[in-house]
Amino acid sequence: MSGDTTQSGITSHTDATARRLAARLSLGVGLLLIVAVVSITIFVGSPPLAYQYVPLALSVVVLGLPHGAVDHLVLPRARGDPVTSRSLAFVGGLYLLVGSAYAAVWFLAPVVAFVLFILITLVHWGQGDVYSLLALVRADHLETRASRLLALVVRGGLPMLVPLVAFPTQYAFVAETLVGLFDPDAAAALEPAFSQPVRAAVAIGFGSLIVLATGLGFARTSGGDRGPWIIDTAETIGLVAYFAIVPPILAIGLYFCFWHSLRHILRTMLVDPAAGAALERGALGAASRRFVRDAAPLTAGGLLVLVGIGLSVPRTPATVPDVLALYLVTIAVLTLPHVVIVTLLDREQRLWSP
Repeated sequence: MSGDTTQSGITSHTDATARRLAARLSLGVGLLLIVAVVSITIFVGSPPLAYQYVPLALSVVVLGLPHGAVDHLVLPRARGDPVTSRSLAFVGGLYLLVGSAYAAVWFLAPVVAFVLFILITLVHWGQGDVYSLLALVRADHLETRASRLLALVVRGGLPMLVPLVAFPTQYAFVAETLVGLFDPDAAAALEPAFSQPVRAAVAIGFGSLIVLATGLGFARTSGGDRGPWIIDTAETIGLVAYFAIVPPILAIGLYFCFWHSLRHILRTMLVDPAAGAALERGALGAASRRFVRDAAPLTAGGLLVLVGIGLSVPRTPATVPDVLALYLVTIAVLTLPHVVIVTLLDREQRLWSP
């Protein structure tokens, strides 16, 4: 498959048929997630807290943790190069050095580590949606680097900031649980973040960014070419409602699996010649099996990291929230080097070079 450049400037090595299948799948699952979960929450109510942890727990093996487990393959594939011992050593060394350094921050300054986790996740989830908007939706209203950066902040801020405004008590509970694994008394330093004035400022400031991004996007489009802008706006409004209505533990667990991770997995398939060819034939099962095979070794490695952190934390996890907090710390440690890889992939695909 020869490389080409989409209308939005994204370098691609797959046929348009594969991209269309990836777009239908990501957009369809995203729409179903928002409509189904919001409707159930409104008309049936929220499940007990213990059940809200289920999607997050399942993400250990279903989409979530595995979505970053092909980092050792994506850059060579995006470049059209073979996977070599040197490329494997680069990714392995990156995870060892960056992941270990961030793990040390959790032990030495857990409050700082938690704030970094929120910021890193905001950036990473935002950059994932910017890719999807450009490569799959062909969002030509994101024609400048500034507009893409604004989209990153808006899309990444939706899962990180809307729950802070709508569910401060549960947000604080998660923060206290994560920080409490390392220093139960340190979480008190985060209390001002959940105060009414801070939440009001976040709501006004972030709401203004959403309005600005939507308005600028509308201004850059003409009447007959507003399809991508409509999709972008509908997803943004839908996610505002989703994170404002669905309890955050449940909302984040489902979003992590069926929004962010699914879209990234499809991205990795599109840079893989074999998986991309399968998608071109409509053989989603074959592409999925190849991904599972490729991701299995490092998914197992991620579980070893989980065990290692679990054996090292000062406070042994004793409850379901504690165990899931340990898992989130593990995700945090693995996310930072993963963000470096995805940023390099963005560069290879010219995500920030309109």
